[in-house]
Amino acid sequence: MKREYCGLFGIYGHPEAARMTYFGLYALQHRGQESAGIVTWDGSTIREQRGMGLVHEVFNERHLGKELKGNVAVGHIRYSTTGVSLIRNAQPFLVRFKDMHLAVAHNGNLVNTLELRHELENEGSIFQTTMDTEVFVHLIAKHMNGSTIEEAIVKACARIKGAYSLLILVNNKLIALRDPHGLRPLALGRLNDNYVFASETCAFDLIEAEYMRQVEPGEMIVVEGGRLTSMRLTDVPTPKRQCIFELIYFARPDSLVFDEGVYERRKAMGATLAREAPVDADFVMPFPDSGNYAAVGYSQESGLPLELAMIRNHYVGRTFIQPSQDMRNFSVRVKLNPVRSMIEGKRILIVEDSIVRGTTIRTRVKKLRELGAREIHMRVSCPAIRFPCFYGIDFSSKGELIAANNPVADIARFIGLDSLHYLSIPGLLDSVTEKNAHCLACFDGNYPIPPCDHQGKLCLEAESKVTG
Repeated sequence: MKREYCGLFGIYGHPEAARMTYFGLYALQHRGQESAGIVTWDGSTIREQRGMGLVHEVFNERHLGKELKGNVAVGHIRYSTTGVSLIRNAQPFLVRFKDMHLAVAHNGNLVNTLELRHELENEGSIFQTTMDTEVFVHLIAKHMNGSTIEEAIVKACARIKGAYSLLILVNNKLIALRDPHGLRPLALGRLNDNYVFASETCAFDLIEAEYMRQVEPGEMIVVEGGRLTSMRLTDVPTPKRQCIFELIYFARPDSLVFDEGVYERRKAMGATLAREAPVDADFVMPFPDSGNYAAVGYSQESGLPLELAMIRNHYVGRTFIQPSQDMRNFSVRVKLNPVRSMIEGKRILIVEDSIVRGTTIRTRVKKLRELGAREIHMRVSCPAIRFPCFYGIDFSSKGELIAANNPVADIARFIGLDSLHYLSIPGLLDSVTEKNAHCLACFDGNYPIPPCDHQGKLCLEAESKVTG
């Protein structure tokens, strides 16, 4: 299973900022299910509510109507890519420094976290969490002497390496920024006279905000007093390397990400896949929901009928208990169940968006075989994932990736397929608008930011066990 990083939402100037942020986070729930948080500012006081679980589990009417007062708010939903899933690591991360109240919400992953943390601890910094985000906050504080908050943020960004889209609430300012490569998405919108920011535009749709544009790679936007100011983090030319997995898998299909329509891009990937690897089959089917849109594109391009022969149970909760391997296999079956009458004696073509470890897909294919499928072919609408991601996707070692260690024919045999084809890298790039603007490191190993030693989701936990 692929898990993603986090979702951000911020709004400036709205009388019900907390409620709008709640709705924004609700729309972004697919980006993280571990924790949620909202911080608000009313001109003199900062307030917060954070908790473990889904958005609707963390917030209630008391929080939104009475406690989280203010017309500026920042919200965050988390799937941890650095740091364990504990309440102390929930965001926005809130600190008080001199006369500033600073709340930071981060989407992405820093690759030089350990190096910077050692440096800061040697200088006397004390850390409360095991998040890379806290390193960034300490760097801001370190550079505040004689500097504005904007200058301190720019200096802090000059020290960090990795992927980051950030929303920062500091007293009466709301600040949004993206790393110079633009690895993580962040969009700017407007709700009447109020500026809003979100990881994806589907959050704007829910609150009926107008999408204006994306925050550009290497751009910092400051909103204060209802006015918007834009500045650059660096003057050094940096190529765009936006995470293409947003378009393949992570973003909601009704979103614009990197100014690309996600639905259309996924259909285009499926259509390109049909041209690259046609199959003589009775019908095309996806494994819901991730493969749906590429399957539509494949069906339309190939002329094969599209059938929804696998039904998803939408009421399987996040906390479904899996104490043993047998129960984990059971959880696969309870989430998706085939339509028996569609399977027996049929030549089936499955379109899937990606294969990471292959174990879940293997269980599903085995079930189709047991129901009498005559042939099972699979077409994958992205290239084979052969290299770890260090920028915020939770596959950070080659040992987790079936394609890193096995040829395609062996993967097909392991899963139980008659044939398997991955979309080629040129085919993937033909399916998007900007062909030279994406990070493809998980496919080709060309990392735009070289990873540091000891990088990994639990690197700070391991470090704390060694040092203390």
